[in-house]
Amino acid sequence: MATSVKMNTGALMPALGLGTWQSPPGKVKDAVMLAIDAGYRHFDCAYVYQNEQEVGEGIHQKIQEGVVKRENVFVVSKAGDTLIPLDENGHAIRSNTNILETWEGMEELMDAGMVKAIGISNFNHAQMEAILNKPGLKYKPATNQFECHPYLTQVKLVEYCQSKGIPVTAYSPLGSPDRPWAKPEDPSLLDDPRIKKIASKYKKTSAQVLLRFQIQRNLIVIPKSVTPERIKENFQIFDFKLTQDEMDTILSFNRNWRGCDMEMCRNQKDYPFATEF
Repeated sequence: MATSVKMNTGALMPALGLGTWQSPPGKVKDAVMLAIDAGYRHFDCAYVYQNEQEVGEGIHQKIQEGVVKRENVFVVSKAGDTLIPLDENGHAIRSNTNILETWEGMEELMDAGMVKAIGISNFNHAQMEAILNKPGLKYKPATNQFECHPYLTQVKLVEYCQSKGIPVTAYSPLGSPDRPWAKPEDPSLLDDPRIKKIASKYKKTSAQVLLRFQIQRNLIVIPKSVTPERIKENFQIFDFKLTQDEMDTILSFNRNWRGCDMEMCRNQKDYPFATEF
């Protein structure tokens, strides 16, 4: 079983999860089932990914087989029951919702026992402060999920979250190489010769080094894959440890480069990436 990160609910969240964004229907069910067999107990989902039903089917089948119990599986979803509505220019239609009101609605889900924990995603530190300083706050965010990898180390935001007792979930820990909007000139973490050199030392892959890097920062990572060999390979990161020099070296690769800058949402009043962290 993977190591875990303690949430402010007291629960232990598996530090390695399977991401399901860009996992195509017809493949994701088998990927989830294989992941459970490999030891994964954390699955990151969202309605907007349009594959949650298959994810659920895969988990359900493994419960039926007696491989896992439901109470031992962390299933993460995202608020929202519609896809992102776009205008004629391809930008997200401006929303006037208030994040504090949304948080109150999520707290109601906790009170009703419909969820075990509530968290946030892509919040900058000012938005987090707004939540934490909200009058009558019932529940602190159980995690903040945002893009994080050696080209976007997010040191200040990570330190802020951890200082508030809020675990960080790093999405796109491999740089999201299969993102639909990737350009040929974009940097590639998996092909970075400096990462490859470290991987060679440990007889590991670049992906395993990138995941181990985040685990040693006490972050939660959710790499996506539907390839059986890679799903298994990504789980084999608990049998080696990077040195402090290697950790510092990888941290120095930061270039504040985002693979997922959510360009379509720049017109939103709560667009989170316009500030330093």
